[in-house]
Amino acid sequence: MFRYSRFKQLLFGRPLASERLEHERLNKKTALAVLSSDAISSVAYATEQILLVLAILGTAALGYVVPISAVIVGLLVLVAISYRQTVFAYPEGGGSYTVAKDNIGVGPGLLAAAALLTDYILTVAVSISGGVAAITSAYPKLFPHTVLLCTLSIIILMVVNLRGVRESGIAFSVPTYVFIAVMLLLIGQGIYQGVTTHAVAPSAGPLRVDVASAAQHRLGVPVGFALTFLILRAFAEGCVAMTGTEAISNGVSAFKTPSSKNAAITLGWMAAILAAFFLGTSYLARHYGVMPTASETILSQLGRHIFGGGWLYFSLQYATFAILVLAANTAFADFPRLSGILANDRYMPRQLAARGDRLAFSNGIVTLALLAMLLVWLFHGDTSALIPLYAIGVFLCFTVSQYGMVKRWLRTRAQGWRWKAALNGLGALATAIVTVIQIATKFTHGAWVVVIIIPLIILLLQAIHRHYETFTKEIKFEGQSPILPLHHTVVVPVNGITKAAAGALVYATTISDEVIAVYVEVDKRNTAQMQREWEEWDIGVPLEVLPSPYRSILRPLVEYVENLRMLSPGELVTIVVPEIVPKKWWEHLLHNKTALYIRTAFLFKPNVVITAVPYLLGHAYRLRDLIDYDEDLSTHEDEQEEAEAQSEVVTWTEPESVQK
Repeated sequence: MFRYSRFKQLLFGRPLASERLEHERLNKKTALAVLSSDAISSVAYATEQILLVLAILGTAALGYVVPISAVIVGLLVLVAISYRQTVFAYPEGGGSYTVAKDNIGVGPGLLAAAALLTDYILTVAVSISGGVAAITSAYPKLFPHTVLLCTLSIIILMVVNLRGVRESGIAFSVPTYVFIAVMLLLIGQGIYQGVTTHAVAPSAGPLRVDVASAAQHRLGVPVGFALTFLILRAFAEGCVAMTGTEAISNGVSAFKTPSSKNAAITLGWMAAILAAFFLGTSYLARHYGVMPTASETILSQLGRHIFGGGWLYFSLQYATFAILVLAANTAFADFPRLSGILANDRYMPRQLAARGDRLAFSNGIVTLALLAMLLVWLFHGDTSALIPLYAIGVFLCFTVSQYGMVKRWLRTRAQGWRWKAALNGLGALATAIVTVIQIATKFTHGAWVVVIIIPLIILLLQAIHRHYETFTKEIKFEGQSPILPLHHTVVVPVNGITKAAAGALVYATTISDEVIAVYVEVDKRNTAQMQREWEEWDIGVPLEVLPSPYRSILRPLVEYVENLRMLSPGELVTIVVPEIVPKKWWEHLLHNKTALYIRTAFLFKPNVVITAVPYLLGHAYRLRDLIDYDEDLSTHEDEQEEAEAQSEVVTWTEPESVQK
């Protein structure tokens, strides 16, 4: 146990006192790395997703990428301004779930919560897969190990987050700011080279065309309504750039005071950086004629063409990998916090509301990691396969949250409520339209999974809430009626006269005057000897022999206890189970778990109490001394103590003053 504690402290750090919670809050620079990495990192794949859908048009697709990106950036600014109002209105955080629940109702609140939970799980899977794709683009030999690399990345993120929010923020700040610096250099140098030279980037491989687009337009280039629908699909795919925008409003409570002001400033930084990087990447892709390929990402092609194949290119790839992996950290920061809020409202298991040794929501972090690893394994770490499932939940949350804020302003009529309601209303309308576009254009390409999963999560949350409501009613004690004693019988299952059985019997006699030892007769040849030895022991406890023709230990014991309870409706039966506990962990494999099976069999029986009395091999010295009581040895020890007392009397000398 000591070695385990040392290893745990080495891996996760020393436990922190609850008073340290305020010191674990984040400043603006650290919060930008922790809560904005998801949004900023989306520039690594947002432009590529637009071009991937439009690739069926050939190089003509490059003419649409910048206008589509500009529309998305405009929508980003609108949503960011709307969420800035949410940050000040709800300084305790909670985001879309809290806003919807307080202003619209529990149902819309659960809808937002289910969409957010789904989005956070997908954030981890998509971000990790995208980060690994950046590495496999630079090192193609690693491509067959994509799932393994994704899994290892998720485990590392989980461990770092279990060390605490502040410590994980410090660890993740450097890669985030390195990515920001490299992207600024890429866009700046790319624009400079574009002005001075007009060299088109060489093709990195065969053109990669979206499978759904190719299937829909086999007969030729789409025109008319088909072209419009294709552009809407590209817009919907590009909206993944806005994922993570809500993270800061969900995590306002993670900021240092004044939390709302710091969160609003960080939200502004995040929106500005994301807008500049997204538009810059789309412009460079159009200018240099870069199209998606099967072997290399858009960002990698731009870096290779602008930086060459030197250290700056590899710095871009490493930084992209790091920021995409850290983008998953946004979900690791917000998923456990939202789960804790839902748990406090009794919509998720209450274990998710508990903070661990490092003041992080440890159970939520581990849960998110396991779900994300499962998703990566199911989709083989393919970013393009996961993207269609992505962003629908985000825009659903945007819509519900902004509508909830409109209802709040109409209800409170606070200062400036008219323009605030108009702004949030415009945001709700815009994001609702995008949500419809997302569902309509992605439904047959995988979005139907999310459309089904979100209602299932809502049903699960409601079932958990009903359980806790029933649980509270069942255990509530009303009135001040006296507690009446029940007739108490203690049953001790024994399989022989052992020190463990003796210890259980010693304990049983201290809690009741009616103790019965029970021996299940699995082999009749041993029964006579057991009865004879029991009579010779003569401890005043009767022994009941229960026949078991089918060699079952549990069935005869359960039937015997049920018969005891049938004799009196108020009968209370305690089963004291002797349990031998080996000293070393591997020794447990050499013993059966009968005590565990007995406890499990009676777990759901009313008026039956299960108590285990462990006998620790190599440790139970006091209990062993009681069991191995030797009368002759005790007499010898008494005589020795009396002799020592007499010796002390003989050698004691009175003080001189007393003698006189």
